[in-house]
Amino acid sequence: MSEVRTRIAPSPTGDPHVGTAYIALFNMAFAKKMGGEFILRIEDTDQTRSTPESEKMILDALRWLGLDWSEGPDVGGPHGPYRQSERGDIYKDYALELVEKGHAFYAFETAEELDQMRAEQKEQGLPQKYDGRALKLSAEEVQAKIDAGVPYVIRMKVPEEGTCVVQDMLRGEIEIDWAQIDQQVLLKADGLPTYHLANVVDDHLMKITHVIRGEEWINSAPKHILLYQYFGWDMPTLCHMPLLRNPDKSKLSKRKNPTSILYYQRMGFLPEAVINYLGRMGWSMPDESEKFALADMIENFDIQRVSLGGPVFDVEKLKWLNGLWIREDLSPADFAQKFAEWGLNSEYVNAILPLIIPRIETFSDVADVAGFFFKGQLDVTAESFAEIKMEQETLRKALQFALWKLEALRSWEKDKIFAEMKSLAQAMEVKPKDFFAPLFVAVAGTTASVSVFDSMTILGPDMTRARLRHAVNAVGGPSKKEAKRWEKEFAEL
Repeated sequence: MSEVRTRIAPSPTGDPHVGTAYIALFNMAFAKKMGGEFILRIEDTDQTRSTPESEKMILDALRWLGLDWSEGPDVGGPHGPYRQSERGDIYKDYALELVEKGHAFYAFETAEELDQMRAEQKEQGLPQKYDGRALKLSAEEVQAKIDAGVPYVIRMKVPEEGTCVVQDMLRGEIEIDWAQIDQQVLLKADGLPTYHLANVVDDHLMKITHVIRGEEWINSAPKHILLYQYFGWDMPTLCHMPLLRNPDKSKLSKRKNPTSILYYQRMGFLPEAVINYLGRMGWSMPDESEKFALADMIENFDIQRVSLGGPVFDVEKLKWLNGLWIREDLSPADFAQKFAEWGLNSEYVNAILPLIIPRIETFSDVADVAGFFFKGQLDVTAESFAEIKMEQETLRKALQFALWKLEALRSWEKDKIFAEMKSLAQAMEVKPKDFFAPLFVAVAGTTASVSVFDSMTILGPDMTRARLRHAVNAVGGPSKKEAKRWEKEFAEL
């Protein structure tokens, strides 16, 4: 049997998600248990949303959790480069190979034509997918369009009848009708690959033997199986992990639960406790013990012990487990050291000091002035906003719209945060000073605080957004009906 090789392939388009860490953990545990290698690859083909800052945060967050890879963009390796954006020419050659073999084709439709096609399919109650119209063009017509410089994509051919049988390590055989599967775009008009082509080509070239990923990819498996067949390559073994859930069993989302690893780091959780908790998501130790170290998980790892019921990510349970780790594994000296590393490190403290020194007369004032920098969620209630001079409806919208703006912000810098909030205030026709007041309460617990934009910058995006979400809930977030109306209003702003 060839050496086991697994991978995690995050997209650097936002905060490092606990779901990414969960899948990374199971890939690493499986590879290490089998004496194999765990690889990290960055899937940054979405050039409009991918950022170097996001990539750095993902790598830092996974390392903080104790997850290590033997090959990746930061450590190199024999199968690099490990960023898809640096592998561009490879994919085009493979896409053209499929066209030459008759397994893929050029398609020339505009976005408007595709929208009209889907609208007509929807009206007729048909599945919304590509209808194969470009396949009716003759070879001469195709060549004439290419010669004339008409933009094109390359799509894969998919059988119209029959079923695809997906073999899954946890689920056995899964049958999916080919009629449900779209003729996927493989190469976009800008020459960049879609996820599906890049993913299959990279997994083959990097000799990945086992693809362990979230169950949301099950419906894409037939496309990937077909591509392996078209290229004549050996297919890796597939394993689709159950999705993490909120306590109400809905899919884990930042609307209901903080999902960024950096949030838990900023809250003061121990990485050992977070990785322990993620290890308990749908898996258990042979002796059913709740508290275990990463090394113990790897030593006892058996993928067949994964349960397919949606594992519930419950922050209260994580807090309980973190408390066990603190009490059972940290001596007072260890605790003092870890606490200092978390909250009293020079980088964090030096950012805060210039803001608070002008406001204090004795050292004993520090706790009152700077306390909110060392807290998790603040005890903010509807009464906390009683002094804000703003109608209730406007207040609710101001906090929700500010949250939406900050969730979309790709670069977390003071000037950018200020510019976004000022333009939002003007668009809502609220004086900036009045608009900023509830932000002070949400972020610092009071309007009598140091600069709210400096505070947001220091606290970071995860804690800032989490506090704003809490404030939105405190004043009353939008109902489902309101949310649709607000989203439309927000988009128009």
